[in-house]
Amino acid sequence: MKFTATSRSVQGSSASRRLRRAGRVPAIVYGGKNDAQSIELDHNEIYHSLRKPGFGSSVLEMNLDGKNQKVLLRAVQWHPYKPIVLHVDFQRVRADVAIVTRVPLTYINADESPAVKLDGANINTILTDIEVSCLPVNLPSEIVVDLGEMQNGDVLSVESIAAPEGVEFLTPAAETLATAAVVAVQVEEESEDDAAEGDAAESEGEAPKEE
Repeated sequence: MKFTATSRSVQGSSASRRLRRAGRVPAIVYGGKNDAQSIELDHNEIYHSLRKPGFGSSVLEMNLDGKNQKVLLRAVQWHPYKPIVLHVDFQRVRADVAIVTRVPLTYINADESPAVKLDGANINTILTDIEVSCLPVNLPSEIVVDLGEMQNGDVLSVESIAAPEGVEFLTPAAETLATAAVVAVQVEEESEDDAAEGDAAESEGEAPKEE
């Protein structure tokens, strides 16, 4: 995935506000052998890029002043209640240096599992992403977790899934990914005392019979 950036020489809160009014987004890129550098982005371009699946977990190609470099998205600051990007952080990556980042989990086949089809269980997914370490070339855009074999009562943990080639999971092996369980339906039974009170109330409400 590609995007364009330009160098930014003026810094500070006032300069950032002026940038935003002009439809630009202040940002920074750091890491690698170079110093941190202030940059700016086109708001519409980065806004739509951030909405693309995998943009936040892929090695990106940033064209900065006409030169390409590989980066990872590290942080995004959004306006509290408007769809406006306020600031973005990127980290440079080197092809020969392992990176540590989080990769989204995609769960599949839950409805095909014996837990759901045979027992009517609910499958609850716990984690939405997983921390990994790998070289940039091996970074997956997602980790697919197949729930198709889950039985009622099963607990699926990180150690239950295989890491892609060249990828190491850093999330603890015992961390729970998903659980399968039948939700018990509680039926409230009327107690004898409640029934007696109800009968008494009905008796009190009856009109006296004429003799």
